[in-house]
Amino acid sequence: MDSIEAKFSPYVEKTGEEYMNDEQTTHFRAILENWKKQLMEEVDRTVHHMQDDAANFPDPNDRATQEEEFTLELRTRDRERKLIKKINQSLDDLDKGDYGFCESCGTEIGIRRLEARPTATLCIDCKTLDEIREKNRV
Repeated sequence: MDSIEAKFSPYVEKTGEEYMNDEQTTHFRAILENWKKQLMEEVDRTVHHMQDDAANFPDPNDRATQEEEFTLELRTRDRERKLIKKINQSLDDLDKGDYGFCESCGTEIGIRRLEARPTATLCIDCKTLDEIREKNRV
């Protein structure tokens, strides 16, 4: 997410304003849509790169190097594909009015947490409990 951090200004909360009002939802929609657009551009770049750079090297070492590079790139794109799915879910939640509220306890996730992680679905307390449970399972 580092690439989107510099592209938006932090939301300035006004005293007494309602949580997830129109201004806030517009702010987060812009963040999510911009992030998704950047990821989709990366996908397009990867496809073109793989089409343009695919070569049948006679040297097995060169061929293996290229295959390894492509494998790493595809693995990265797969993680980004999953992230795009989360972004789409966040955009759907915005449309339904559920965005910004913890899916576990229903409390506000918070503006700053959402700016740090726009696809967050848990408040910090529930996320901490979730991580503790996960750690104890190992």
